[in-house]
Amino acid sequence: MSTETERAEERTESSVLGSWAEWYHVPVVGAVMLFMFWVRTQSYEAFLTEDGTPALAGIDSWYHWRTIQWTAENYPQTMPYEVWTGFPTGNYVGQFGTLFDQLIVTAAMIVGLGDPSSSTLYTVSLFAVPAMAALVAIPVFYLGRRLGGTVGGLVAVVLLALAPGQFLVRTTAGQLQHHVAEVLFMALAVLGMAVALRVAEREQPIYELAADRNWAPLREPTLYSVLAGVALALYIWVWPPGVVLIGIFGVFFAIQLCLDYVRGISPDHVAFVGAVSLGVTAVATALLIEEPGTSVTSFGYLQPGTAALVAVGCLFMAWFARQWNARGIDRRLYPGAIAALIVGTFAVMWLVLPEFYDTLVGNLTGRIIPLDPDAGTLTIQEAQPPEDFTAHVFDEFGTAFYTMLAGLVLLAARPLLGREHRAEYTLILVWSLFLLSMSATQIRFSYYLVLAVAVVNAAFVADVLRLFDLDLQRGTQALRGIETYQIIILFVVVVLLFAPLLPVVAADGDTAVERGEATGPHPDAMVWEESTHWLEANTPEPGNYGGADYADELEYYGSYDYPEDGDFDYPAGAYGVMSWWDYGHLITTQAERIPHSNPFQQNAETASAYLTAESEREAELILEAIAAGEDPLDDDDNVRPLEELETAIEDDADEQLRYVMIDDQMAGGKFSAMTAWSGPDYDHYVTPDVEPGESIDREDVDDRLKVPYEETMVADLYFDDATGMDHYRLVHENDERTAGFVSYALIDPETDEVLTDETGQHQVAFNQPLQQAEVQLSQFEQSPDVDVEYIDDRETAGVKTYERVAGATIVGTADADADEGDVVTAELELDSGTDRGSFTYEQETEVDADGEFELTVPYATDDELDVEDGYTESAVEAVDDYTVTVEGETPQEGDLEVPESAVVDGETVEVELEETELEDAENDGATEDETDGDDADAAEADTETADEDADDAAANDADAEAGADDAGADDTASSLAPAAGLAD
Repeated sequence: MSTETERAEERTESSVLGSWAEWYHVPVVGAVMLFMFWVRTQSYEAFLTEDGTPALAGIDSWYHWRTIQWTAENYPQTMPYEVWTGFPTGNYVGQFGTLFDQLIVTAAMIVGLGDPSSSTLYTVSLFAVPAMAALVAIPVFYLGRRLGGTVGGLVAVVLLALAPGQFLVRTTAGQLQHHVAEVLFMALAVLGMAVALRVAEREQPIYELAADRNWAPLREPTLYSVLAGVALALYIWVWPPGVVLIGIFGVFFAIQLCLDYVRGISPDHVAFVGAVSLGVTAVATALLIEEPGTSVTSFGYLQPGTAALVAVGCLFMAWFARQWNARGIDRRLYPGAIAALIVGTFAVMWLVLPEFYDTLVGNLTGRIIPLDPDAGTLTIQEAQPPEDFTAHVFDEFGTAFYTMLAGLVLLAARPLLGREHRAEYTLILVWSLFLLSMSATQIRFSYYLVLAVAVVNAAFVADVLRLFDLDLQRGTQALRGIETYQIIILFVVVVLLFAPLLPVVAADGDTAVERGEATGPHPDAMVWEESTHWLEANTPEPGNYGGADYADELEYYGSYDYPEDGDFDYPAGAYGVMSWWDYGHLITTQAERIPHSNPFQQNAETASAYLTAESEREAELILEAIAAGEDPLDDDDNVRPLEELETAIEDDADEQLRYVMIDDQMAGGKFSAMTAWSGPDYDHYVTPDVEPGESIDREDVDDRLKVPYEETMVADLYFDDATGMDHYRLVHENDERTAGFVSYALIDPETDEVLTDETGQHQVAFNQPLQQAEVQLSQFEQSPDVDVEYIDDRETAGVKTYERVAGATIVGTADADADEGDVVTAELELDSGTDRGSFTYEQETEVDADGEFELTVPYATDDELDVEDGYTESAVEAVDDYTVTVEGETPQEGDLEVPESAVVDGETVEVELEETELEDAENDGATEDETDGDDADAAEADTETADEDADDAAANDADAEAGADDAGADDTASSLAPAAGLAD
């Protein structure tokens, strides 16, 4: 009895241990997934605002919020064509409104019982991204297990959970972007392909089976190949540029088919997987085509075309191998023949399909291999290559990156070590190497590399444990026999993989937990929110400008067909907003207005040309050309000659850009990026018109060191409140003030001249943000060998909004005493509507030969028109009337009102001038002198004495003032918060 009981207990214990050995990974993976979700939702409350408005962590997140709202309104459709961006053409937005948005809206539909409120939609959106990130652990575990067993799979998911880099920061609550879905569906596609390859290796599908209609052996390989093709199509559905994975698979199939054939293995089974899976992808992506063409960011011909090319290539290589065999040619020559054919294929493509070829090669060199990034890529911070790749990958993955490299070597060496090498190992090798190259090309692609780091480390751990005869999956009895050295090896492996990623060991703020906790709304969106909300409330709806009544033709959630020529026909009263492309999505979503340029980098060239234009006339011609459908730039992205533009613009177009929005970053740090899109280059704008090495005295700094930057539209509008401009008026600025900007020159205290570097360039910095300049300037000010001479320092608003108007023309006639060329000045005091108080607008012209003058002004002295009339409810208002002054021997002055209607319609108003009281007083004094000669003579002596006293006093005052100036300079130097380095 007792023996039977003991045996039953042993069987029970064995059964329990067996079940635990088989299923223990499930609770572990579940716990890791919960940890990943918690890490990414720690800062959830930071994205909840008191008024219920969204607050998101990235600029692109705002546009996903737009497409999610649109999809909810038009479920299950996604946006076919977007007319609320890219004015005046609209834009197809293929990377947005994809499967990612549909999945989120579907979840919200379930939670909201078919009719989710905006708050429900927003809450689901915030949690969806962390949830998708946690789901990535599932395919990563199974990929890891295929390479390194269950222990390897668990190592992979733990590494995934602890990685503090790009994958984490792009998958927290508030990061409403498709990156997380890219990683999830790429992992699923690679897993699907690995499984299909293994099944094909086991079942050995060949051509003869299909020819004999023997379907039974083909059923399972076909099923798994179809699933792999569907997974790949889903990845592309999430992100159209995911065509890169088709290319990676294409390279893998070319390599593996060559390897198999050279080793004497039939390539049919691998070719079967490639043909079926990529054939399915080609069909599935063909159903997604929305835009004709081969753009990598659109659902067009590129995705199905590339998939079909790889599928046909697999079939061709298998057929070619049979032909090679039939002719008895040495197998070792086969790879060379295939390489030559591939080169030939690209050559034919270059000749016959140049657009397709340019897209493939351009994305290969710009996204995958760090060879030739374009201007668009280099002006996106996340798309730039890492400055120090070694430091970058350590920050992302710790030493796990280097153990991954060791794992890749071990995978590649399996045949040399006499161990089985399966096709899926080659797949992981090729895929990982491409991800390495991509992450060296663009910083952001490290969110892909985390997959390779996690998965390949599973193989590394398995090989190390096998090398030292450590099998952690053995029963408890066997585990008791583990030697001390084996425990030490296990400890070393754990430290290598995880220590740099764990709290206490990792640097402050560098762990996944700390970085997940530190996220919050994007600062640009927070600064711009006041201005964009003002724009929405105080400007007419697009379609209603100028009293037109066509806003109902531009519904915010409306559906619009793709125009045949890619140019949407906007109704009268529609208008656009000019700003830099970084802020286009904020203008669309927060202001519900239509930007000209956007983060798709649409119209970045024309936005750059406008913002860097060095005169109002040039800027106006650029805008008129855009409205007329003319390209204002030549083939080299330089502005066409202005006379040529004037000729090309025949009539005023209705599709006008009515507003311009400028922020402190556009005027400061982002200006160099703006110049990368249109000529001339950045150096032109910040280089003084002096010869290198030419001596410049301290007192001449202000006069000699002038730079073209100060004449650009972005500088004139941001710093000068449109003073001196005809067609631009400030209508709003937000209350948030910037830290300011500083321009300065470095002076040699011994010679009192501007220092030059070894190339003869003057050591000058222009318009440096004070916060960046602080450290550098404090070092200069403490150095006895360098004096800092401040050229300028200024503070202004975070964002300024201007309206573009026809302007009222003030005309007048000076009296007969006025001379041709006498200066006429119109001044108007304006209340900014902010804490900074009032400022003065000033416009100048000259009297002509007939004593007449005219000048155009953009500000009105009343606010008779408002949004209901189709115009702007300006936050900036006139304090009084215009004062027009004519200088000369007989100064004249006149006040006049300029009505709002005259400003928006370009009407003429006339000013009446009178001689000033000051001139009358001087005339009276002259008469007195003439009649009272004796008194004047008597007074002359007194005047001379008084002049001498005044000269003495002035000298004393000058000395005192000089001392005060010195003290003031010291105070200024210590109070300016200056900068990081000199501009060229």
